[in-house]
Amino acid sequence: MTHEQLKSEIIDVIYECVPELEGTVLDEDTVINTDAAIDSMGFTLVICRLEAKYDVRIPNRQWQKLQTLGDVVDAIETRLR
Repeated sequence: MTHEQLKSEIIDVIYECVPELEGTVLDEDTVINTDAAIDSMGFTLVICRLEAKYDVRIPNRQWQKLQTLGDVVDAIETRLR
């Protein structure tokens, strides 16, 4: 899977978890909690769904370091290698 395909799938998961964002343009520089307005509960749901979808585990201590969509994509991509 390419980086772009992974990013597209992650964006789809975000739209599923936070349906009010549907149609909002999200790119790798989008800051999750401010630009996308995803609160902590929504972010937790997104990360848990991604962990389940890709059968990976992101340590809780790393969650706070995931600021942008690009950070999330990179974190998943690193664990898929």
